[in-house]
Amino acid sequence: MTWGLARAALFRLDPETAHRVTLALLDVCAPLLSAGAPEAGPVEAMGLRFPNRVGLAAGLDKNGEHIDALARLGFGFLEVGTVTPRPQPGNPQPRLFRLPRAHALINRMGFNNLGVDRLVRNVQAARFRGILGINIGKNFDTPIERAASDYLTCMRKVYPLASYLTVNISSPNTKNLRRLQDADELDRLLAALKAEQAKLAEEHGRYVPMALKIAPDLTPEQLDSVAELLLAHRIDAVVATNTTVAREGVEGLGHAEETGGLSGAPLTARSTQVVRELAAHLKGRIPIIGVGGVMRAEDAAQKLAAGASLVQLYTGLVYAGPRLVRDCIRRLPA
Repeated sequence: MTWGLARAALFRLDPETAHRVTLALLDVCAPLLSAGAPEAGPVEAMGLRFPNRVGLAAGLDKNGEHIDALARLGFGFLEVGTVTPRPQPGNPQPRLFRLPRAHALINRMGFNNLGVDRLVRNVQAARFRGILGINIGKNFDTPIERAASDYLTCMRKVYPLASYLTVNISSPNTKNLRRLQDADELDRLLAALKAEQAKLAEEHGRYVPMALKIAPDLTPEQLDSVAELLLAHRIDAVVATNTTVAREGVEGLGHAEETGGLSGAPLTARSTQVVRELAAHLKGRIPIIGVGGVMRAEDAAQKLAAGASLVQLYTGLVYAGPRLVRDCIRRLPA
């Protein structure tokens, strides 16, 4: 069955059901897929060696339940999560919406996940030995003043299993979370995380790099401030970007007024512009992982041209299907 036919069938289901069905089918069909990530000229970033530049973005496999199956699609790296210290159901349904005419999604999932302990068990059970990022967040009911404690809890538990960590402070679907991007809050959080990273590196005898995932909705002044703090705290990478609360490009479409983060084609240009602005400020001192609106191989190439070292996919897979992974690998330079 072609992806076009499969997508038509899946789009007859509500989006969350389609998501679960797709992952269940992938688990069943995974043994029929070619194993592993295609070598496309290994890339060095964060002190890690990536077999290719194309990764899976966080959010698709929140609990790390489908790692082995997803690895067979050809990704050079996978990122699972976002995971929180305690299990939480997320926001009430419906909370995921398709905007097919715009090749977009809106979600207000709210970090629904089974908790960090379940994710740890799932990662331990997986056979995958490639590069695995684990994306960490805070529980919805943890006051923002104590957010660092949630990130540190997750960090300690996943550190032995992760190739790298991503600190998610940019989801629009957890109340006040984006306040952590404000300069003073971010300064305190990064200081606490870097101190813990040093302790864990000594304890485990290995250094696990740490990335920060930021929003596309920052002003130029805010973006400059974030970049300065990334450099000051020697953060290992930045993931640009999360979903947007803007609605440019989807005005008047069904579901366009739903609250939540917009992803897909309407985010492509803005996310790439954030990559470009970060690259101008960071000047190669910190690698950038470009994510947001990679719907075609050309979108991935534009993110690299703007200054990204690696790219990630999610919504593009919903509309273009698994073939997008290998299309991007072939299109990107070694």
